[in-house]
Amino acid sequence: MKRDVRILLLGEAQVGKTSLIMALVGEEFPEEANVVCVVYDVTKEATIEKIRTKWIPMVNGGAEKGARIPIILVGNKSDLQMGSSMEVILPIMNQFSEIETCVECSAKNLKNISELFYYAQKAVLHPTAPLYDPEEKQLRPACSRALTRIFNLSDQDNNQILSDDELNYFQKSCFGNPLAPQALEDVKMVVWKNTTDGVQDNGLTLNGFLFLNTLFIQRGRHETTWTILRRFGYDDELELTDDYLYPQFRLPPGCSTELNHLGYQFLQRLFEKHDKDQDGALSPAELQNFFSVFPCMPWGPELYNTVCTTDKGLLSLHGFLCQWTLIAYLDVRHCLECLGYLGYPILSEQDSQTQALTVTREKRIDLEKGQTQRNVFLCKVLGARGAGKSAFLQAFLGRSLATLAGFQGQWLLDRRDQSSVKCSPSPKHSPCCLRRCFHPWQAQRENPGEPSPYTINTVQVNGQEKYLILHEVSAETQFTKPSDAACDVACLIYDLSDPKSFSYCASIYKQHYMDSQIPCVFVASKTDLPEASQQPGLSPAEFCYKHCLPPPFLFSCHSQGPPGTAIYTKLATAATFPHLNAVELGAASFWLRVALGAAVTALVGFTLYRVLAKNK
Repeated sequence: MKRDVRILLLGEAQVGKTSLIMALVGEEFPEEANVVCVVYDVTKEATIEKIRTKWIPMVNGGAEKGARIPIILVGNKSDLQMGSSMEVILPIMNQFSEIETCVECSAKNLKNISELFYYAQKAVLHPTAPLYDPEEKQLRPACSRALTRIFNLSDQDNNQILSDDELNYFQKSCFGNPLAPQALEDVKMVVWKNTTDGVQDNGLTLNGFLFLNTLFIQRGRHETTWTILRRFGYDDELELTDDYLYPQFRLPPGCSTELNHLGYQFLQRLFEKHDKDQDGALSPAELQNFFSVFPCMPWGPELYNTVCTTDKGLLSLHGFLCQWTLIAYLDVRHCLECLGYLGYPILSEQDSQTQALTVTREKRIDLEKGQTQRNVFLCKVLGARGAGKSAFLQAFLGRSLATLAGFQGQWLLDRRDQSSVKCSPSPKHSPCCLRRCFHPWQAQRENPGEPSPYTINTVQVNGQEKYLILHEVSAETQFTKPSDAACDVACLIYDLSDPKSFSYCASIYKQHYMDSQIPCVFVASKTDLPEASQQPGLSPAEFCYKHCLPPPFLFSCHSQGPPGTAIYTKLATAATFPHLNAVELGAASFWLRVALGAAVTALVGFTLYRVLAKNK
């Protein structure tokens, strides 16, 4: 909203422009104006004719409808005429839609001077042009879209009707006070008398809500509609403002962002609101309805490769909250934007979306104190091409190779189903930008249709639920700076059946993790295949022992049942207690005992063999 209103007075000579200015402020007005007052002499018809032929074409001659400067017609010297000039002025007002109103006044006796500048200010602060098309006598498309979004947000039970309680919540949120019961009934009666479907089940429908705002504008009360729009974050161009979508939020280095209990409660309420069939999951249609308040559907079919789904492949509440946890962790700015689209500040009665988020303590302090308050951890999954990284990520969601093939087919089908979803145009916050921000991993994939390189699920660590994010890092990725390798735990996965697979992991470990405080876990995948001798250098077990690491964890997702979860618990535990991994050598000591035991057994066996052979 503009803080300063610049008014320009135009008109023929001797119509009283200077007198009007002096009557109110005593100084000249600037030429760069937000509103133009075209002054005419009510006693001279020639000055009225010049409004049509000279002044309005000069002000808005080449401008498009939506970009025209609002105009106030000012009939001065009303003290010199008994009648009114409005009969002559009305045809001009009907011809030019940018004319907001006409005020007859007198600079001599100060009649209507304050009203003149009130209407001029109103034309700037509450302009009609962005809201209403006077020629078509209907709301402009951008205004209709904004009000539709506001209606959908206010419809808290998602039944397409605003009940009395919902209307009063809306009224109190926008104007500070609820409507009196009789006033509420009067409003509904006006809508009922003037529309065929504006009132249903004693509540206001979308058409009724739009009609009511149209009525406000037609009766010159467009400040009412502007109050509603601005409460829900809209600017003069009917775009959500940056201040609303991106409130100030500081994220110090070494810290991360998580949804707090307020954020989770808000999102769970919205999930339940849009779960129309109450089956505990959102179907594709229900998910599209959930995102109807966005300029575009931000989640594509890759969502179903990122989080857990129901047996029918639908998005469960658990998967839904996991996805939001992932967004809050990876891109807090976009998380704030999306919570803004969902109306978090209004519906939660909070100052901004920042109150749905928590900034964690700096990781350095966690390491010093030997404890962490974090609930979300990032694990980078690294390995050579073909090591089984993608299968490892999907196994975290409970999918074995046997079930994954069918799931991928359904994923491709869903992708075709969602390709027809259309986006509402929004020049300032474009749908393309929204989608790119919502999926930061898209930039890392040559083909945006590929599955996401992220999966997220919950893991129990010492009886507490933690979120673990797995990020598959391509074998072609180059770590050019230390932050590229940063994470809470590194999972280095190699193919047990490929003799050259481990050397890639060993190289990555020595280059980027050996001297860091990041805990590392080696995983031997494809244990259902014959083991090959890893070349060259130390064996995986010897390498882990040398570097005081736990022995490689054996893993396979080639099974009929769900894959095991022990490795993911191990990763989450290592991330939760990173300080132990540098000094806790219990696992390595265990491995040493196993190795020594094997050596002793081999020695005893060889001696026994020699004795038996000698006796023969």
